[in-house]
Amino acid sequence: MSRLESGLRRPTLEQLLPLARYYGVTIDSLVDAPCTADPRVDMRPMSVGDGSVVIPLTRRPGGIQAYKFVLPAGNDDVIPELHSHEGHDWAYVLNGTLRLVLGDQDLLLQAGEAAEFDTRTPHWFGATSRGPVEYLSLFGRHGQRAHVRTTDT
Repeated sequence: MSRLESGLRRPTLEQLLPLARYYGVTIDSLVDAPCTADPRVDMRPMSVGDGSVVIPLTRRPGGIQAYKFVLPAGNDDVIPELHSHEGHDWAYVLNGTLRLVLGDQDLLLQAGEAAEFDTRTPHWFGATSRGPVEYLSLFGRHGQRAHVRTTDT
């Protein structure tokens, strides 16, 4: 065992099977095999204190990240607290009406509408009093942008 741990010996299948059984793990986890069989993303929702739910739709670190947001019905009189940070955001409304305050613009996006902006512009997302809203967000932390392909070339 110490020669296996120190890298002086390579394990055989005959050695790996009893080790996996003893530790109650798969052989793949013992040899740190890459996950290739199941491409599904673990979409465990994260609750936010205001009743909102965020569902991550990507699992790789870096690059563009995808999220689904579900926001409860809002208050039309709320004064939004705008935030800015490094990055680029693209939002697509699935259901409901999304209120997007972007700089000095106060926009209402309906289902099927999208917005794209540099997140260094002060912004805020919220639902209206008409009801909850669901939207998708593609976010690039370092300014990466979503690229839309319009031709087959």
